[in-house]
Amino acid sequence: MANDNKPNPKKIKISPWWIYGGVIIIIFSWNLLRTDMNYSEPVKISSSEFSTFLDKGDINNVVVFEKTKAEIYLKPAALSDISHKDVRLNAFGKPNTKGPQYTIQIGNDEVFQNKLEKASVDGKLKEYSFAEKNELYDAFWSILPFLALIGIWIYIMRRMSGGNGPGGQIFSIGKSKAKLFDEKKDIKTTFKDVAGLEGAKEEVQEIVEFLKNPEKYTNLGGKIPKGALLVGPPGTGKTLLAKAVAGEANVPFFSLSGSDFVEMFVGVGASRVRDLFKQAKDKSPAIIFIDEIDAVGR
Repeated sequence: MANDNKPNPKKIKISPWWIYGGVIIIIFSWNLLRTDMNYSEPVKISSSEFSTFLDKGDINNVVVFEKTKAEIYLKPAALSDISHKDVRLNAFGKPNTKGPQYTIQIGNDEVFQNKLEKASVDGKLKEYSFAEKNELYDAFWSILPFLALIGIWIYIMRRMSGGNGPGGQIFSIGKSKAKLFDEKKDIKTTFKDVAGLEGAKEEVQEIVEFLKNPEKYTNLGGKIPKGALLVGPPGTGKTLLAKAVAGEANVPFFSLSGSDFVEMFVGVGASRVRDLFKQAKDKSPAIIFIDEIDAVGR
């Protein structure tokens, strides 16, 4: 017979710092890619420098935005000129042939347009055009990586809130600290595992029977007990007996200490009580075991 008791594969735990590092690399690559898409950050030049480049025939075309700013695209052959050494290469060290290589603030748009028309007629400028620049669009793409970073950070913190990670302290302060024992995987304790306590086992047997077959009692008008108080010194088997009840009834078992409800912040304890009973109601029927419950009243 084949061996069915194969060990379960270990789950790979990824440190959140690896995730943070990956996000930072993605954002850095995004900004670098956008820079390369623009082929370099355009250099601002003065009106006199623009006139010099225009007279030399270095400019291929000009795009004017809102009559206040213009982007200047050089001819590929002009990039070899020493005067354009600062814009010769893009972010990846390749020839910056796409541009724009320069930008200029327009003082008098009428004078500037006349200058473009004259250069076009003289054959020193291939073309020029007018366009509207969408500042909101550019701003959106600029802040998109940071919005993505914030979204990923919030997602990670929320995923970690149920565990012991740093995000748990932020997002789960009002969450129940109860440990859940699943009836199918974790609970294997029965009355056979509890030595002695015959009287106590007989008392709680009614709860077990009700959880196993509730219709038998409800049809007769019976109601399940709301709870049972187990009293005794430490180490006498109260927790073991409670877990055995859950094991016998085959229901989930929530275990926590009464001190978990006592917090210095007002309302946190009540919030944890509500969250605990919400979880138990979702798993209904279930057993909630509160150890040292007298700590709540102190």
